[in-house]
Amino acid sequence: MLERRVVVAIEEGLHARPAALFARLAGEQPCAITIRTPDGLPVQASSILSIMTLGVRLGDEVLLETEDPAAGSSLDSLATFLATAG
Repeated sequence: MLERRVVVAIEEGLHARPAALFARLAGEQPCAITIRTPDGLPVQASSILSIMTLGVRLGDEVLLETEDPAAGSSLDSLATFLATAG
């Protein structure tokens, strides 16, 4: 399993527009990726509703994970989105 830990730099967190943009970017990846808070259960990164249920805010840490061993660049793209204010 590949994993990236990211501190969210998006001012409004993963709500509404940023969540939609993130979910769209995740859906464009060639592999399934999940997102979770350190103490939470993983949800599909391509599901806007699932992302919004996480309640992620500015400064929160999240984990991006995938079972695909060749998906490092996909995780990097999503991590960059979260770490650079969308």
